Formats: sequence, C-alpha cells, structure tokens
Amino acid sequence: MATATDTLEWVLADEAATLACGVRLAALLQPGMTVFLDGDLGAGKTTLTRGILRGFGHAGRVKSPTYALVEPYAFDTFTVYHFDLYRFADPDEWVDAGFRELFRDDSICLIEWPEKAGVLLPAPDLTARLLPDGDGRTLSLTAHSAKGMQCLNRL
Repeated sequence: MATATDTLEWVLADEAATLACGVRLAALLQPGMTVFLDGDLGAGKTTLTRGILRGFGHAGRVKSPTYALVEPYAFDTFTVYHFDLYRFADPDEWVDAGFRELFRDDSICLIEWPEKAGVLLPAPDLTARLLPDGDGRTLSLTAHSAKGMQCLNRL
C-alpha cells in the first residue's frame, strides 16, 4: 500500500502541460517497468502516453488502442506497449490475448483500464491517476516498487 511519501501530485493546466509532463516522465522510465494509467474517459491517459512517447523520440501518431487493445512503439533498445483494456468484459480475456509475454526486461508497458484484467496483470511500478480539474487535470503518481520510487525521487 502506498503512503503519502510514495505519491507526488501536479495540477496540469491543459493538454500542453499534460504532454510536457509525459515527456518529463519518459526521461525517468526504464525498460522492465509497468505503469497503470487510471482515470475516467477523457481524463488524459492517452495524452499523457503521447507525451511519454514523444519524450522517447516518437514523432508519429499516437491513438488510444481501444479496438486494437495494444499498440507497440519500437525504439532502439526497448519497446513501449500501450494497452487499452476498456473493452474487456472478463479478466480472462487478458490471458486469452497472450499479452503476458509482452511484459519483459526490454519493454515498458503503459496500461489504460488495468482494473479490467483484475489480478492477472503484473504489479505496477507506478500508477498515474488523472482527474479533471477545471480546464485541466490533476495527476497523482504513486510508486509501488523500488523502480517506481526511483522515478518519484528523480522528479
């Protein structure tokens, strides 16, 4: 269970601030990490992911993989997998899809709607929770592992 010292919070005024925060996070994430993206529809989960991918150097389009379920983004030494499990009706769909094999030492997994896979998902290193806040949003980052704490300590 996270404590207050395991969580950092920011108010992000708009989409540009959310993208910039994602770019900043990219500098801290390491292959082998799993990040849960938590928030309602339209909260900014895909926007934060777009910023993370931009931070890694991806210049192409980034969309929510709602229908594809996962979008891979290959870089020189690692791959980022962006999951959107919103359409899962049963956690067993996670097993049936064969996604477990994508969680490796040379990948970073960003997962929207992780609760849809229940306890079948690997534990996250970080949870990024986005909540609407006026015209912007509040981002709370919570560490759940030593790697996650390293990220928070470097922010």
